[in-house]
Amino acid sequence: MDSSKVNQCIEALCSNGCEAVRATISNLESGVELEQLHDLEKNEITTVLNELKSIMSVYDKPR
Repeated sequence: MDSSKVNQCIEALCSNGCEAVRATISNLESGVELEQLHDLEKNEITTVLNELKSIMSVYDKPR
């Protein structure tokens, strides 16, 4: 797995804002293939999804 490529993808996705990241998570969980991830292997896409969920869990916690 190319962790540099995965990290760059995560950073690019996060730069689009919380709503876009939530939509990306939803699409990935539904099996939608995303243009931004076309260069990644299946295991790398799974890593991106898990990392995005982890990042968003900070924002989605009740206060």
